[in-house]
Amino acid sequence: MPQHKPAEPAESAHRAARRRGPPGSWIILALVLLAAVVLGYREFRERVLYLHEEDARIRADLVTVASRVAGWVTRVAVQEGQTVATGAVLVEVDRRDAALALEELDAQRAALAADRVRLLAEQALVRSQTESHLQSVRAELDAARVAASSLEPQRSLARSERKRSQQLFEKKMASQAQRDQAETQLQRVEREYRMAAANLEGAEARVREAEAERARLEVIAGQRAVLEQREAEYAARIRRQRLDLEDRVVKSPLDGVIDRKFVETGEYVSPGQRLMLLHDPSKVWIEANIKETDLRRLAVGQAVQVRVDAYPDEDFEGRVERIGHSATSTFALLPSPNPSGNFTKITQRVPVRIAVAQRAGRLRPGMMVEIKIATGR
Repeated sequence: MPQHKPAEPAESAHRAARRRGPPGSWIILALVLLAAVVLGYREFRERVLYLHEEDARIRADLVTVASRVAGWVTRVAVQEGQTVATGAVLVEVDRRDAALALEELDAQRAALAADRVRLLAEQALVRSQTESHLQSVRAELDAARVAASSLEPQRSLARSERKRSQQLFEKKMASQAQRDQAETQLQRVEREYRMAAANLEGAEARVREAEAERARLEVIAGQRAVLEQREAEYAARIRRQRLDLEDRVVKSPLDGVIDRKFVETGEYVSPGQRLMLLHDPSKVWIEANIKETDLRRLAVGQAVQVRVDAYPDEDFEGRVERIGHSATSTFALLPSPNPSGNFTKITQRVPVRIAVAQRAGRLRPGMMVEIKIATGR
C-alpha cells in the first residue's frame, strides 16, 4: 500500500505562509508608517516655526472725498474703477452765485481803493495849500513884529519929547506951538504903534488858523487808515470767496482708483456730504487678527509667506510691519462687558499689519489671504 508522508512538509509550509500574510504587506505598512512620520514631522515643524492665519485681508487707506460747499452738481467727471491722478477733476458744483459774489466784492474793493486814492490826492493838495498859506502868514507875522518893534523906540522918544516940552512950557521956556507939536508927534507915533500891534495880533491869529488847517491832514490820514482797514477786510473776504469758488471744483487728493461714487449730476450736495471713495493702489498692506496667546512669538520684521485666494498659483512675500497695541474688541461699537457671575473667557485678537508689495494693481482692498509668519521658534 503506497505511503503519502512527503506531503506533510508541503502542507505545513503553506500554513506558515498564510500566517505571514502576502509578501508586500510589510512593505506597505512600513511605507505608511514612514509617511505618517514625515507628515507628522512636517506638521510639527510648521507649528513650531510658523504661525498660520487664514482670516486675513488686504487693506488700504480709503479716502472719502466730501464737499466743502453747498450747491447743485453740474458734472461728475469720473466713473467707478477709473484711475485718476492728483488734481484730476472729480465733481463740479454750480459756481454761478459764487462767481457773482466774487465780482461784487471786487467792485466794492475797487471803490474803496478809488476813495483812498482820492483822499491821498486831497491830502497832498491840503498839505501844499496849508504849507504855502502858513509860510505867507508867518512872513506877515515876522513883518508885523518888525514893524511893532521898530515903533517902540519912536514911541518912547515921542513920550519923552512931549514930557520935556510940557516942562519947558510950564517954565515959560517953550511956546505953546512947540508943546502942541510934541503932542501931535506922540499921538501919531502912538497911532502907528497901535496899528502895528493890531497887525501883529492879526498875523498871530492867521498863523494859528493856518496851523489849525494842518490838523485837517491828520483827519484825512485817519480816513485813509479806515479805508485801508476796510480794503484789508474786503481782501480777506475776496480770498475766502475765491476759496469757495475753487472748492466748487472737487479734485482728487492723490493718485488712485475710484472705488465708489455717491453722487450724480443734478443732485444737491451739502457741506461735508460724501462724493467719492478712492484709494491709492500702490499703498496696500495685509491686516491679520492674531490670537493674543500667539503674540509672544511675533516680532516686527519677521518674514511672511502670503497666499492670495484670488491668485492661488502665485506666491507673495511680506514682513511684519506693526503689531497693534489694542485688541479688536476695544473698537467694538457695542461692547459687551461680562457681568459678575456670568463670565466666559474668550481669547482676544490683536491686529497685525503686514507689508506686502503690490503687483500690477492686482492686490485690492478686501481680498482674502492666508499668511504664514516665520516666527523661527
